[in-house]
Amino acid sequence: MGIEYIGGEVPVLLLIVCFLLAVLFAVMPLLAARDKDLVEPTRTQAKGLPTLVVLAGLALFIILAVVPIKAVAAEGAFNCGAVPCDHMEPDLNDKESLQRGAKYFVNYCMGCHSAKYSRYERVADDLDIPHNLMEENLIFGSERIGQLMDIAMKPQQSKVWFGVAPPDLTLVARARSPEWLYTYLRNFYKDETRPWGVNNRVFPNVGMPHVLIGPQGLLECSAGPKLNHHGGALRNDVGQVEVDEHCGALKEGKIKGSMSAAEFDQAVYDLVNFLEYVAEPVAVKRQAIGYYVLGFLLILFVFVYFLNREFWREIH
Repeated sequence: MGIEYIGGEVPVLLLIVCFLLAVLFAVMPLLAARDKDLVEPTRTQAKGLPTLVVLAGLALFIILAVVPIKAVAAEGAFNCGAVPCDHMEPDLNDKESLQRGAKYFVNYCMGCHSAKYSRYERVADDLDIPHNLMEENLIFGSERIGQLMDIAMKPQQSKVWFGVAPPDLTLVARARSPEWLYTYLRNFYKDETRPWGVNNRVFPNVGMPHVLIGPQGLLECSAGPKLNHHGGALRNDVGQVEVDEHCGALKEGKIKGSMSAAEFDQAVYDLVNFLEYVAEPVAVKRQAIGYYVLGFLLILFVFVYFLNREFWREIH
């Protein structure tokens, strides 16, 4: 082994390790001589688990997979305050809808709400918006396209004005749901007892003003059916529909909007669709990668299956 090397004297620890290795190699033939050839055990080919056990396991798997999904769906079916959630299915491949949603978000929401975990440039690139159009129409003030979508209003000021600081909306579609947002934005109504003169059937006594009053107008309460916990009309003992005289439904009020009801519903859809995109900008790419992964696993399964057969071919 030597006692010197390029770096000078050999460290003591290195000498100890080398000595232990030398001892190990010296006694290895003795240890190998003690090994004995054992009789090969008789191999029997089993047909697998009993059919009853397999069926019971399959049933348990289905229960554990389906029951939680059904429970979550049952909870969310009527989880929009005093009204059932309206159906809304986002389409992240509809670039035109997302572009319109970005326009509505910047013009109607960003006065109070930020999206500070997203950047203008990322939005422009993902939604196929040219940078010059983004800077001219969707970026106000002195912000640059590479900056985060933040706002100038300070939380301390907004808390004084609204009672609570308006939340950041980057992840609101994940924290709530697209259905909840879609229903919430369409259910503001006139309520003169509230500081801003409006209330909301999804979020009672909300501190937010009706920022979409321009396109929608201001709806007013009217009589309508009471709803049960499934979202259907509540009936009395003789089968008659019970009526909520206070605010069972909403009707068009004196303040008219610039959009028709159908146009406004489409505008709210576009806005919520954009919020769903902002909450997870890579959702479309993630889903596409998922198909490739499943395809890879399917092809891999074929090779693994035949490899397993080859391994067990000589075993009886």
